[in-house]
Amino acid sequence: MIFKCPRNLVLASALLFPLTSFAEEPPEDLPPKPGFLDFQRDYVSDKFVGFANTIDSFFGDDRSFQETNNSVLQVDATRVIQQNNIPTIGLTYKAKLHLPNAQKRLHLILESNPDQTQNLPGATLGQQLQQQQSSIPSVFKEVSTPNSYGAALRFQNKEGSPFQLSADGGLKADNGQEFYTYSIHPFARSSASYVLPLGAVQMKLTESLFWFNTTGAGESSLLDLDQHLTDKVLFRSSSGATFFNDNQDFSLHQDFSIFRTVNQQASLLYQVSANGISRPSAEISEYVALVLYRRRIHRDWVFLEVNPQLHYPKANNFQLNAQFIVRLQFMFSK
Repeated sequence: MIFKCPRNLVLASALLFPLTSFAEEPPEDLPPKPGFLDFQRDYVSDKFVGFANTIDSFFGDDRSFQETNNSVLQVDATRVIQQNNIPTIGLTYKAKLHLPNAQKRLHLILESNPDQTQNLPGATLGQQLQQQQSSIPSVFKEVSTPNSYGAALRFQNKEGSPFQLSADGGLKADNGQEFYTYSIHPFARSSASYVLPLGAVQMKLTESLFWFNTTGAGESSLLDLDQHLTDKVLFRSSSGATFFNDNQDFSLHQDFSIFRTVNQQASLLYQVSANGISRPSAEISEYVALVLYRRRIHRDWVFLEVNPQLHYPKANNFQLNAQFIVRLQFMFSK
C-alpha cells in the first residue's frame, strides 16, 4: 500500500494534465481601485482644467502661464488712453521654455518687469488688467520699454493635478539711469495651490512667497471660487492679500467676475473690484469696474483686447478716472 499511493498520484496527475492544459489561465492582477486623490485628480482634469483653465488660457492671464507645462511665448503691445495723460504704447513679454530632458520638471522663464505686482505668483486677471498702465511709464515718448528684465529656472510639477507646486530663482536686470546700463540682482519665487470641489463650486487656494530687491520679501494668499452658471458662463470670486515685509503692510483686493464665451473667436469679461490697504488703517483705496472684450483675430496666436475701465480712487475723493486700454497680443505655445 505504501508504494501504491505514489503510483496512483502519478496516474491521476497524468489523466488530469490534458484537462488542466485547456483551462483558462488565471487572471492577471487587477489595477488597484482608485483612491480619494485619484478621484480628485480626475475631477480637476475633467472640470477645472477642461473649463476654467480653458477660459484662463484664452484670456492669456498669469494663472494659465504659471501653471501650464507647455512652452509659451507671449508678447503684448498695450496702449493706454487716460485723461490728462499722453497716450503711450508699452511693450512687454514673457516666455516659458519647457526643458524635456531635465526630468520633465524644469522650465526656463524669461519676462519683463518680473517684480511688478501683476507678475507675482497668485496675481489675478483683474489685478493684471487694472495695473497694465503701471507697466507703461509716464514719459514723453511714443514707445516705452520695460523697467527690468528677468530670467529664472523653475521647478514645476505636472499639470492636471489638484496640487500645483512651482519654485524658481533667477536674475533680474534693472534699467540704469544711462541708456542701456543695467544692474543685476537675484530674485526668488515659489507658489503652491490646491483645488477642491465643493459641489457646484470649485475652490482654489494659492499661497506664494517671493523676494525681489525692489519690493523685498513678501507673501501672497489668494482664494478663488468658481461656479459654472451655464455651458458658456463662469462666475468667479477672487479674494486676495499680499504682504510686503519691508513696509509691514497688506495690499488687499476683492474681485467679482463673469466670463462669457461669445463664440470660438471671442469672449467677454465683466468685473467689479475693491482694492484696499492695511496701513495706516484698513480701508478701501479704490473701486474699479471694467469690461474686457478679447478676440482671436488670427489663428490661435494673435489676439485683440478692448478694455474700458472706470476707476474711483480714494486719493481723488472717489471721483471717476476713466481709462481705455487696447492691447495686441502675440502668443505662441506648444
